[in-house]
Amino acid sequence: MYNKDPDIVNGVYWSEALNKVFVDNFERDPTLIWQYFGSAKGFFRQYPGVKWHPDEHGVIGFDCRNRKWYIQAATSPKDVVILVDVSGSMKGLRLTIARQTVSSILDTLGDDDFFNIIAYNQEIHYVEPCLNGTLVRADRTNKDHFREHLDKLFAKGIGLLGDALAEAFTILSDFNQTGHGSVCSQAIMLVTDGATQMYDDVFEKYNWPERKVRIFPYLIGRESAFADNLKWMACANKGYFSQISTLADVQENVMRYLHVMSRPKVIDHEHDTVWTEAYVDSALSMAHKLKDKSGPSLMTTVAMPVFSTKNETKNQGILLGVVGTDIPLQELMKLIPKHMLGIHGYAFAITNNGYILIHPDLRPLYQDGQKKRRKPNYSSVDLSEVEWEDKDDILRNAMVNRKTGTFSMEVKKTVDRGRRVLKMHNDYYYTDIKGTPFSVGVALSRGHGKYFFRGNVSLEAGLRDLEQPDVALADEWTYCNTEEQHEHRHLTQIQAIKLFMTGKRPHLKCDRELIQEVLFDAVVTAPLGAYWTGLALNKSENSDKGVEIAFLGTRTGLSRTNLFVPADQLSNKDFLTAEDKEGVFNADHFPLWYKRAAEQVPGTFIYSIPFSTALENKSVVLASTAIQLLDDRKSPIVAAVGIQMKLEFFQRKFWTACRQCTALDGKCSISCDNDDINCYLIDNNGFILVTEEHSQTGLFFGEVEGAVMSKLLQMGSFKRITLYDYQALCKEYAGSSDSARTLSDPFSVVKWLLTELIIFLLEFNLYSWWNVDLSVKAQRPRGKTMMVPCDTEYPAFVSERTIKETTGNIDCDGCTRSFVIQQIPSSNLFMVVVDNKCDCSSAPAVTMDPIEIMYILPALVSEVYKSFLHLHRSS
Repeated sequence: MYNKDPDIVNGVYWSEALNKVFVDNFERDPTLIWQYFGSAKGFFRQYPGVKWHPDEHGVIGFDCRNRKWYIQAATSPKDVVILVDVSGSMKGLRLTIARQTVSSILDTLGDDDFFNIIAYNQEIHYVEPCLNGTLVRADRTNKDHFREHLDKLFAKGIGLLGDALAEAFTILSDFNQTGHGSVCSQAIMLVTDGATQMYDDVFEKYNWPERKVRIFPYLIGRESAFADNLKWMACANKGYFSQISTLADVQENVMRYLHVMSRPKVIDHEHDTVWTEAYVDSALSMAHKLKDKSGPSLMTTVAMPVFSTKNETKNQGILLGVVGTDIPLQELMKLIPKHMLGIHGYAFAITNNGYILIHPDLRPLYQDGQKKRRKPNYSSVDLSEVEWEDKDDILRNAMVNRKTGTFSMEVKKTVDRGRRVLKMHNDYYYTDIKGTPFSVGVALSRGHGKYFFRGNVSLEAGLRDLEQPDVALADEWTYCNTEEQHEHRHLTQIQAIKLFMTGKRPHLKCDRELIQEVLFDAVVTAPLGAYWTGLALNKSENSDKGVEIAFLGTRTGLSRTNLFVPADQLSNKDFLTAEDKEGVFNADHFPLWYKRAAEQVPGTFIYSIPFSTALENKSVVLASTAIQLLDDRKSPIVAAVGIQMKLEFFQRKFWTACRQCTALDGKCSISCDNDDINCYLIDNNGFILVTEEHSQTGLFFGEVEGAVMSKLLQMGSFKRITLYDYQALCKEYAGSSDSARTLSDPFSVVKWLLTELIIFLLEFNLYSWWNVDLSVKAQRPRGKTMMVPCDTEYPAFVSERTIKETTGNIDCDGCTRSFVIQQIPSSNLFMVVVDNKCDCSSAPAVTMDPIEIMYILPALVSEVYKSFLHLHRSS
């Protein structure tokens, strides 16, 4: 666009009045982020304003008319067939312009639209041969796939336009009769350098008199010998004619068809409000100074068309543009009463196309060095790709069809950056959201969220304990809504609670029931703070400062922490901070240490090495347990407590315990110091916490002892669980024997090792002390690599709870190797002792490496095929 164009200058002038409207809107509702107006002429006005930075050519490439919110608001959903002339006369520059024209048309199509591309000369050629005679959804994957095929077009022969038009009309008619597609507007885009006749016989047969299909001819080149025929086609079929002479003309001429497609809405004054699917806005934090400074954030846009209401133009259907505002999905998540959903419960929402709007398992970003980048297909992740246990798409189809109902199924939820799995039974409740194309669902895990403990304390005592320095509330939970009024925006949640409960701010919108439970939790847990303080003062309890943090979290989002070392000396400084997303109360989940503890047998302590720190020099061990109210009828989990300790401290305590024996003479017949055995301490998912080889700490046991792990799987001590990741990114490169000495008495070995070890762990098990996305591993060759979307399958491993102790023998090329494994009581830990006299290195390792799923169809065509399975009427 030329910034001195009279239409642009005039539009900028008359739209200045919007600035006051935007400011007034923000004064009334401070939660508004961006407000903007996108003009049909191509200029964009927004509040608050930002400085735009042109590219190296001095050009700002942003065009609001290409954005989904603009297209969805300006036009109705549509089915489109694009005809591309590839006859001999289209050689050279004309074919280049034609390719760019088709690509620009694709830019104007959104997820509610369906399309196909046909190239024609004396024959008809579908650009994607696998999709003859049908239309596909215009999502990003499909459009990118067709763009790749555009480069394969070449010009030759003569053009038989009549046959191509007949094919296009047939596709649109047949597809419409199936009830799929947009079931709304239909159009044929004709990209050609001329037409020798009007083809009125074709239009009379397929399109007249109803004229349901609009024709939009694009004449390529400077010559206009055949322009009259193309103009007649457009006028006779409610379309619009454009001539494109150069590449610079493409964008503006393609946009003109949107004005025609919007006329019915304009004339009928249909001020439909549209909502877009989720997308990432990297400038959000800068725009409104949100509390969350972490970078890119997921948004949805609410938009509606703006029409000319002048009497002299009212019946001409003039679209002035589209007005919209952005809503951070993080703010929507705050409206969900997380405390009522239970430990594993969550809410989610999808669009009318089945794409995820909100879901705790949606991962739109990936880590690239120090930066977070958007995944190529993050905005078109289908519900069936995260709730993949629903093989028949029962839940998805019901929500897409905007039904209200319930559904139940067994699920496998991954935690700790995909390395661990929790098996649960979820009950789903779903319904549509009136006035939007969205449906919302709630998942409740059986055994949690059904019962809620209530207690009463005095307001004075509750507020006193709530304001203690070791107390914090969940950052993303809403106890009081401090965002709606400017005078409340500076308040913390605790400050707002105090003002509301004391009657000083009665107009604050607060959840009184939740606040009463928070006050109760604050009073009940207050003695714990004093107890921790006493431990900190008693230096003999923690003389070497091995225990760094003690922490507690309750079902109401209240947490207490006590540091036993200065904050700058913590081994893992991110723990219990916003940087550790899985370790804190979030808008869509409880902390990881809370969730894992809740799934264990009551009284069991969970030990683990966080995967975010397992490879660092200063690593830590976390230990936590759930606090459960015991009752004859119900026993809800009300809190979880834990500690963070230095890994070196934990390992040193372990080895000290292993060297202590209960024999009368105090001597050990065999110990982990013996060169003939290897000792390991692993958790219930098979990850190593303690081993003599420090470099193996944090690794999966199967990578170190593949033969032993295979035997444990065979014996049923561990189970392999197959998981799937449909949001993965893959790298694409551009360029026993008689001679063996076995353990003489495995059971006695275990007993001596465990006797003192159990005492150590039971005493240490908090009774006295009241997270890398899976990626495909590959060597980096020389040359460039790029991350591309892919589907992967990978295993997770879980111990069998009923097996407390077992022994086994492994045949390694005629040499028998023995091992023993026993569970350490009241923990998720297992002691494994392995005879190392036999060389079992030839046995394959058992790894958790993901494997890319290769479909029978080519990957991209497979994605297109998936869209067939998910064709549903757009709202």
